[in-house]
Amino acid sequence: MLFQNYRAPASLYDEAYHQNQVRKVYQNIVEQFNSLALEEFSHLSEFAKISFFNQGITFNVYSESAGTEKIFPFDLFPRIISAQEWERLEKGLVQRTHAINAFLQDIYNDRKILKDKVIPAELLLNSKSYNPHMEGFVPRGGVYCHISGTDLIRNEEGTWYILEDNVRSPSGVSYVYANRTALKRSFANVLYQDSVASIESYTDELLATIESVAPDGVDEPNSVLLTPGMYNSAYYEHTFLAYMMGIELVEGRDLFVENGFVYMKTIYGPVRVDVVYRRIDDDFLDPLAYRPDSLLGVPGIMEAYREGNVTIINAPGTGVADDKAVYSYMPDIIKYYLDEEPIIENVPTYICAREEDYKYVMDNLDSLVTKPVAESGGYGITIGPKASKKELSESRKAIAANPRNYIAQPMMRLSVHPTYIDDEKAFEPRHIDLRTFCLSGRDREHVLKGGLTRVALKKHSLIVNSSQGGGSKDTWVMEE
Repeated sequence: MLFQNYRAPASLYDEAYHQNQVRKVYQNIVEQFNSLALEEFSHLSEFAKISFFNQGITFNVYSESAGTEKIFPFDLFPRIISAQEWERLEKGLVQRTHAINAFLQDIYNDRKILKDKVIPAELLLNSKSYNPHMEGFVPRGGVYCHISGTDLIRNEEGTWYILEDNVRSPSGVSYVYANRTALKRSFANVLYQDSVASIESYTDELLATIESVAPDGVDEPNSVLLTPGMYNSAYYEHTFLAYMMGIELVEGRDLFVENGFVYMKTIYGPVRVDVVYRRIDDDFLDPLAYRPDSLLGVPGIMEAYREGNVTIINAPGTGVADDKAVYSYMPDIIKYYLDEEPIIENVPTYICAREEDYKYVMDNLDSLVTKPVAESGGYGITIGPKASKKELSESRKAIAANPRNYIAQPMMRLSVHPTYIDDEKAFEPRHIDLRTFCLSGRDREHVLKGGLTRVALKKHSLIVNSSQGGGSKDTWVMEE
């Protein structure tokens, strides 16, 4: 039996086991897995890896000197969330998206939240992601954040928290599809027996969301996905989404601006583009507005955007809402714009730019997790209780040199999940989180039922990011 030697840690929340007894929602899948011999399961796991390789489902592990692409690590044992539990999470995600869009529209226009001193103006306006080019401008439908990737965790008591928001160019949804496809091929009967919610409509919903915010007077919008190119770590996802939505995958050199409109070069001549789903950062989007040395963007696209002749998804400047210092104010932002209490709480956060928080962080560096406010992918994080004296010293110097650039949080004891470890030929508990995806368009919204469960494959590690060697699981949301 595959799980006969598995032991759930007594001091952590195990998603599948409670006091070494299988939780109800996992009973069927555990029975199915236990019916397999180890050799048979290993064969299925290897088959999934080969399938990923053949489809080009890879990711760069930047921390390794070789910098080569590897197969996206995947574990066949899924994470399961009950229908009742998901209903609450979905409401919390929609609530957060509404608040973020209201916040972005306000700060780039009336700035009421700053005038009312709910958020310090200097904290917001000094954010690296604040975009002056968006001042006095409201995108089509009033939507700034069309696609959000919200990272959720559970603590040792099983309580859900929002760890961070990703509203610039959130990635990972293609791996949700890849994981589900692998499970279907290996355990199709279990998927149907357990009434697992489908994820298949997401790309249709994404296309509908994109088209809903096309410029005025455009009945049949022409949309494109703008990629930095094949050397980008998420290029597989760019190709996947463009293919699934039936839109063109383009690079900056494929587009040009003329008379305030964006056009795509084709063998039949220029074709007008109405919506650009961009997967490149603000700084590289338009060399006339941002970095003049950028070869990835489209000269003049910001002018066309502000004239209302093209829509950019997500809007430039949305990144100010996922600045990790601004994140700490999200409960206040929700209350301010929606007059509601947050459905899902934030992780407690100390802002090093505040004098009292700075002193507390410096005095307790060895017990906190410090993070740069504008980084992603797990980079720049120092986990105090696991850091060496040298690492703590370097972190202290970095914070002292630029307090605005850092926040700190207590070390959350992330929940664990049974995960098959190849080297051990056994299932072992590994820490996990969950990246969810919420769409917001003109008079429409959609939350993907499930998401990307990311796994810290190294024993005792809390870093789940794929770019640093983490893996993933399929996420099942059960239907009533």
